[in-house]
Amino acid sequence: MLTRTRRIPLPWGNAYGLARTLLALGTAGTLAFSSSATLFRPVVTIGDYPLCHGMTASGAFCLVPRGQFDLLRWICVAVLLVVASGWRPRITALPHAYISFSLFSGIAIGDGGDQITWILTLLLALVALGDGRRWHWQTPEDPEDPEDPAVDAVPTRAPRATRGWALLGTSALTVARLQMAFLYFQASVAKLPHTEWADGSAMYYWANNSSFGFPEWLRPLTDPVVYSPVGVAALTWLPVALELALAAALLMPQRKRWVLLSLGIAFHLGIAVLMGLWSFAFAMWAGLLLLMAPVGHSFPFPAPGRSSKKETPCVSATADDASPATAEPASSSSPRPLVS
Repeated sequence: MLTRTRRIPLPWGNAYGLARTLLALGTAGTLAFSSSATLFRPVVTIGDYPLCHGMTASGAFCLVPRGQFDLLRWICVAVLLVVASGWRPRITALPHAYISFSLFSGIAIGDGGDQITWILTLLLALVALGDGRRWHWQTPEDPEDPEDPAVDAVPTRAPRATRGWALLGTSALTVARLQMAFLYFQASVAKLPHTEWADGSAMYYWANNSSFGFPEWLRPLTDPVVYSPVGVAALTWLPVALELALAAALLMPQRKRWVLLSLGIAFHLGIAVLMGLWSFAFAMWAGLLLLMAPVGHSFPFPAPGRSSKKETPCVSATADDASPATAEPASSSSPRPLVS
């Protein structure tokens, strides 16, 4: 009897690992370079942060006295640096997600990056829980432990648990990619009804904003552009066009996505330098990687103790659980959806 087989791409490439590292570094930077008095302070009409109401009461900073916030901050930084190192993603997945939630729900100075980080970290935790590698920099073809079925490139029979984790991880990465596409779409179209964005003057006001204005040391370079009608119009309209292109990236060939990835990284680097939103930049860089790289993609990074490879295997799931499943290498240069 003919058995129908569905190929599930293994999601545990080092591209998703790099996204985890960027998210962890962004959160660690916020905690390390901001004092407790800055992060947790009263907000007019709202109250003292952390608020500790409802679901937010489960955050880490609601579980200790205020006098221990500094100690807890540095403990969180230490854990996040372990996450960023790539060690044992299966072990560090839930602590990473919990710290991201605690920061998002507890601090009074959110810039949007903390919310994006929490959402992406939660989705990546679903990927990491099935990731049996010692380091998330390794590729599935180059496992540290060849007996671990979660990283075996060509198992003669993929266990049901491995197929389940692969499907869960691939689904989580797909949701993350759709989330990022929608985020860029919303960011672009939400600007269009506003007069300042329509007439090309919005960046003049942002450049002179008291909180997010351009730094004084860059004014000699930025002022000639900001105070030029053509320059400020370009600064205003080009980001909208780029955000629309990023929103449509999943509809484009992979080679164009790599170009958009470079443009998106430069775009958010510019926002970080000009407006000081560094934690936001790290979150968006991670999101861009998830959006632009194929599921399970691995970059040619030197993994600890091993050489890395580009190809990403697939684990096969059969309609009949009694029939053997095999894995085949698949090219990482294009997306790998489930196929019959």
